[in-house]
Formats: sequence, structure tokens, C-alpha cells
Amino acid sequence: MNTPSEHRNNRSLDGLNFFLADVRDGLGPYLAIYLLAVHKWDPASIGLVMTLAGIAALVTQTPAGALIDRTRSKRMVVVIAALLVTASCVVLPFIHDFTWVAITQGLGAIAGSVFAPAIAAISLGITGPKAFTRRTGRNETWNHAGNACAALLAGGLSWAFGPIAVFYLMAFMALASIVAVSFVDGSAIDHDVARGFDARQENGQDQPSGVSVLLHNRPLLVFAICCGLFHLANAAMLPLVSQKLSQIDINLATPLTSACIVAAQLVMVPVAWLVGAKADSWGRKPLLLAGFIFLPLRGVLYVLSDNPYWLVSVQLLDGIGAGAFGALMPLVVKDLTHGTGRFNVSLGAISTVFGLGAALSNGLAGLVIREAGYDAAFLTLAAIAAVAFVLLWVAVPETGRRHGESADVKPIAASSVP
Repeated sequence: MNTPSEHRNNRSLDGLNFFLADVRDGLGPYLAIYLLAVHKWDPASIGLVMTLAGIAALVTQTPAGALIDRTRSKRMVVVIAALLVTASCVVLPFIHDFTWVAITQGLGAIAGSVFAPAIAAISLGITGPKAFTRRTGRNETWNHAGNACAALLAGGLSWAFGPIAVFYLMAFMALASIVAVSFVDGSAIDHDVARGFDARQENGQDQPSGVSVLLHNRPLLVFAICCGLFHLANAAMLPLVSQKLSQIDINLATPLTSACIVAAQLVMVPVAWLVGAKADSWGRKPLLLAGFIFLPLRGVLYVLSDNPYWLVSVQLLDGIGAGAFGALMPLVVKDLTHGTGRFNVSLGAISTVFGLGAALSNGLAGLVIREAGYDAAFLTLAAIAAVAFVLLWVAVPETGRRHGESADVKPIAASSVP
């Protein structure tokens, strides 16, 4: 039975994941709508600002993980990052110059890069490795619920008050996350366990760099490649669906795309819960394979019909694939880096890899569309997803422990890594 302190920590982490759900991903398309509708920016300038923010987030993922590994003030890092994100949102209505918009959004993206490793580290430090699976599933469950709620609120508030309302909504959620993290008991976080040390290891032991852990751990490296391929195939699918919907009926495109996003997030909620409940007993790999197989399936199903409701229905499968992947990625990284003290920097490095895949996805899809059309683009993305599935199946071992048996892969010991 949970003590009052454990109950409070669990509820605080639930709130933190809920309120940071939309903040972690930034303003995204809402920024584009605002700059286009209110400030009349040209698409090239909008795209450049969003690209610069994306690059800023991409290059800071690994350093953010290293920071979380080292610091014993993880809650304060979350608070500072949330304040920076809040500032980057509320200042937007008062600035119009390209340079200042780019700077504020870049700072917001850099700040946002610490949230994922911070949440993973705080969760691991509080629960320990044995209970981390269930806590991670619970984190993702609340994260997807927060995303769905934020999307609904953003749509309603934008309709009532204009696109500027989204900025204040995000600022409110960032401030609410500060309240949530302040209720986490800092003394309950074991900072050595939080960075991937074995609980039996001696505190203060020198550890190799995170890059060395990544480059000398073959299963971790292959898993990173699988993650990159997964997002290379996945990131462009929803934008392509939105473009097809726009061609079919411009009036239906926006509401159907919004419905698509909300419904997929709602599907992710039970999927993330299932991962948290069963990943220890069923193993990581079967659930990962199940998540990965839906991605090539989606790509093939899209070409079967141009009916808008068919396209939206197929997009719901993203809730299964992305829901399983999001909950399992921290678990696999934790398994493969256990004992190294470099859990968070490795998580950040893998986040960089799949971020790079996501960044390249739309460009690749656009090139294929220009040369061969939408069906060819969907099938190309499906083929990449199939490669990711096969590579995961063949080259990534089971990393968890099943029914009390030893894991198929032994994590690298800190002393064995050059």
C-alpha cells in the first residue's frame, strides 16, 4: 500500500505529464497559423522560423540528457525550463520582427528539450528500476490525455478568441506544470538511480561519456537506428493525410485533421497503460514489434482509398504504434544503460536520432510527391517503416526480464566502456 508521500509523488507526476504534454512539443502548427493570419508573414519566413526552432531542439537533446544526468536539482531545471517556455509564448503578441520571433522560439525549443529526460529521470529516481515500467506507462497515459485535452481546448479557444489564445493556453499549462513538480518530494529522488546507476554501485564513481556508452553498446546503437527509421517513416504521414484532405474538401480538412489528432491521442491512452501493465511480463520486444508493424500497414492502407473518412480511420492506427513506442523507448534505453550512470544522456542521444528522422521525413515525402504522387510517397514511407520493423525483429534483443528469467541482453557495465 502506498504511503501518503508515494501517493503525492504519483499524483504530482501525473499532473506534470498532463500539463507538459502540449508544452513539450512547442507551438508547432499554431505558430504558423498565427504568423500567417495575424502578421501576414510569407510561408518561407514561417518555415524558416520553425526550422530554426526545430534545429535548436534537435542539437540540445543530448546535452539536455547530460545535464539531467549530472544535476541533483532536476525539479529546478523543470521549473526554469517551464518559465522560459512561458516567456516565449506570452511575448509573441508583442513582437513582430523575424529575428526576435526566431530567438524566442529557439529559446523555447531549447528549454523544452529538458522535459522528456527530466520526467524519465525523476520517475526512475523515485520508483527505482523495478517499478519504472508501470510508472512510464502511467506517464505516457497522462501525457496523451493532456495532449488530447490541450488540442480540444486549443481548437475551442482559437475559434472563440483567435489564434493568439493558444499562446496563453500553453503558458498556463507550463505554469501549471511548475505547480505539479513543486509537489514532488525532492528527497524521494535517488539521483544515482535516476541516471542509471545500479543501486548497489558506489556513489560518485566516475563514468564514461554518454557518447561512448552509445557507440560501444551495439543493441543500443541498433535501437537508435530503428527509432530514426520509425520517425523518418511516421512524421510525414499526418501532413500528407492533411494535404489529401485539403484536395478533397478544403472545408473539411481542418476539422477532420483536428479530429484525427485528438482521436489518435485518445487511442494512445489505453495503449500506454497496457505497456505499463504488461511490458515486464510480456517483454519489451513483442510490444515494440506490435507498435512498429502498424506503421507500414498505415502507409499501405492510405493508398487504397481517397475517401476522407477512410483516411481519418487509418490515421487512428497511429495511436497504437506511437502509443507503444512512446512508452517503451525509455524502458529499452533504461535496460540497455543500466549500471552505466548514463541513462538520460543516452535517452537524449536517441531522441536526437529520431528527431533527425522526423526532420527529414517531410522533405523526403515532398520529393517523392513531386516526382511520383501521393500514393508513391505513402508506399515509400511504408517501405522505410518495414525496414525498421525487420531491423528491430532481427537485430534488437529482448531487453527486459520476463517471468524472473535473465534478460537476453546484458547492459554494459560502466567499467567496461572505454
